[in-house]
Amino acid sequence: MDINAIIAPVVQDREALEEFADALEDRAMELARNINNLRKTPGDRGLVADIFRTVHTIKGDAALSQVNLGVVITHPIESLLTRFRSGDLQLSELMSEAILLAIDRLELAVEGLLQHKSLESLNLVALAQGLEKASVAAANDIDPLCAQLIEAVTGYPPIILSVPVRNEGSSNVDQSVAADLQFFRSLALQLENHSPLFKGRTTRILRLALETNRVANTPADPVQLEAAIYLHDMGMLLLPERIWRKVGHLTAEDRLSLRVHPSYSAGLLKRMSGWGEAAKMIDQHHEMPNGNGYPANLKNGEICVGAKIIAIVDAFEAIMLKHSQKGKNISVLRAIAEINACDNQFAPEWIEPFNTVIRRTVETPA
Repeated sequence: MDINAIIAPVVQDREALEEFADALEDRAMELARNINNLRKTPGDRGLVADIFRTVHTIKGDAALSQVNLGVVITHPIESLLTRFRSGDLQLSELMSEAILLAIDRLELAVEGLLQHKSLESLNLVALAQGLEKASVAAANDIDPLCAQLIEAVTGYPPIILSVPVRNEGSSNVDQSVAADLQFFRSLALQLENHSPLFKGRTTRILRLALETNRVANTPADPVQLEAAIYLHDMGMLLLPERIWRKVGHLTAEDRLSLRVHPSYSAGLLKRMSGWGEAAKMIDQHHEMPNGNGYPANLKNGEICVGAKIIAIVDAFEAIMLKHSQKGKNISVLRAIAEINACDNQFAPEWIEPFNTVIRRTVETPA
């Protein structure tokens, strides 16, 4: 293993890296789809061949594009799949999850290189070393090694399957406030109706936000937070639908258009008495601690607590939606790992409370 390709990756040809990134997105989608199909029909030799071919192609693309990081990550995966194809071992759930996690991490690493970001939080050394060990291990040892790899890279044991949905919302509020919240919720459900992919989105985000707030001893007003959850994306409806429902890469013009949606959403509440704090949460929910967010380039101490909570839960839902739109199933484990790997995007003091909520979720029956 070329450890330097992991510790200090070098962009030798930016144009080639961009081409590799575009191809990788398609290959990753194809790989996830074929692995999921193979779970349903484990004896399908055509799918086995397709899975091997996809990984082999990613490795070849990485070599041609001089993305040595990609070669280091895919080589041991290819070795595992060679053994699987020959009948030496089975493609278990744990091995499948480890492979998909590795490709997710490769996508994030390439994106990070293109954006000149640090890759430290991706735990790529642990990933590459874990893959190397598994690729040469005895068949009976591979699942335990894949489990170790997953926990070393993500910080979670490989037990997270799905996030159950429970009804959440404020109770014990006065009649006028309750009526407002009911109206706000009805508007949120109208947004959900624009796509079957959005079904249940409001309830999921609300539950995660309120529980994350409770874990941290409720620094944000729960009623204001609930209102902000319902309306934080309502401004999207004032933008062209082709932009906010776009699956592929956004153009610079698209991104500029999207930057106005928090102001549109907050403007609705600013015109109603008693909802000023919720309006502030909405206005700031795309700000980042390092000042690179929008619309006002606020820094961590200037961003209100509710906005910080919404930023995390909204991003988590967006990751799940992004992969489902691409036809790529992603486990909650890999989605939460992606949240933890996003440097500077979220207020650091809110990462652990959110992680705690996820851990409690998977330990508690739906």
